Amino acid sequence: MSQQPIYLDAQATTPLDPVVLEAMLPYFIERPGNPSSGGHRYGWEAAAAIKEARKRIAEAIAAEPQEIIFTSGATEANNLAIKGVAEAYLTKGRHLITVATEHQAVLSPCRYLESVGFEVTYLSVQGDGLVNLTHLEQAIRADTVLVSIMAANNEIGVLQPISEIGAICRQRGVLFHTDSAQAIAKIPLNVQTLNVDLMSLTAHKIYGPKGVGALYIRRPSVKLAAQIHGGGQENNWRSGTLATPQIVGFAKAVQMGLEQLESQTLRLQALRQKLWHGLESLQGIELNGHPQNTLAGCLNVTIHGVDGPRLLAELYPHLAISSGSACSSNQGQPSHVLLALGRSPALAKASLRFGLGRYTTEAEIDQAIHIIQNTVAKLRGYNYLNLLKPSQSKK
Repeated sequence: MSQQPIYLDAQATTPLDPVVLEAMLPYFIERPGNPSSGGHRYGWEAAAAIKEARKRIAEAIAAEPQEIIFTSGATEANNLAIKGVAEAYLTKGRHLITVATEHQAVLSPCRYLESVGFEVTYLSVQGDGLVNLTHLEQAIRADTVLVSIMAANNEIGVLQPISEIGAICRQRGVLFHTDSAQAIAKIPLNVQTLNVDLMSLTAHKIYGPKGVGALYIRRPSVKLAAQIHGGGQENNWRSGTLATPQIVGFAKAVQMGLEQLESQTLRLQALRQKLWHGLESLQGIELNGHPQNTLAGCLNVTIHGVDGPRLLAELYPHLAISSGSACSSNQGQPSHVLLALGRSPALAKASLRFGLGRYTTEAEIDQAIHIIQNTVAKLRGYNYLNLLKPSQSKK
């Protein structure tokens, strides 16, 4: 039996923590009620579990429970925030602002809105991935209804200055949404001090279940047009039967993440630094993103002198990593995030994203360094030998 590759793709998703699974299990079988069924014990149990989960997730970001709307994940939350605001504020204007390095779950709704008559400004980023705040201020217009900028980038880990961005938006009377799928329970989040009006969250990046997320909506100041219509659940903002087991698991994952936040941050920073030093010794290695303002467990590097697709093909049997976002239908295409940083398509394809997580060990990092060093040396040697071969004349 072949050995499993080392899992270093925690930015794409994380395994379900056994403690989270244990919290979820009763709501699959023993307590199967629909939380909207108010006439019997099973419905009451489900409703009570969701109420407690809503409270826990709200407290994690300094919100009120009634400001948390459960969704199927951050993608749905982003769509509800962006399209919901756009439709609710038509009388104010049809202009939105986002950033070229956003996740496709933000960029795609924006492109959809452009197709139906809205105008979207896509801000460029600096070489380190950070937004230029002056450029943001200059982009805001009288008809701007929403600014959407992610808290932590899913590919390069860059942490944007969310509080400062929020302050600019608040001063100009523009709503501010942030996709915090990669940030929840990894960095401190406080919607009050961050000046955030809408925040998208998800469970599966923090050892919770897939298929559940949430949208924070500042109440009562923010209006929103529902995108899913039906039974009127979630204050008519998101109809559909609530997934009680997943919501319970989401809250448990958030709780565990916050309890371990400080210790895990320090541990992951040390592992990330070890990995970076090991790769840096190869020479011709470039860091993508900001060296300090970044998620503790995320490292993205460009490796010069190798063919990107071949590098990944050589590494895949040994390491579970990627060269870009897992949430894209354009697999094999260069990362739009790295292109926005100024990397050429070839160099973007020769880049590696490492997502270190709760179960990543120092021994695995040592193995990964060894594997990559040997693979890069092999591919660079192959390229060098090819350059030495005399070109064959055409007959």
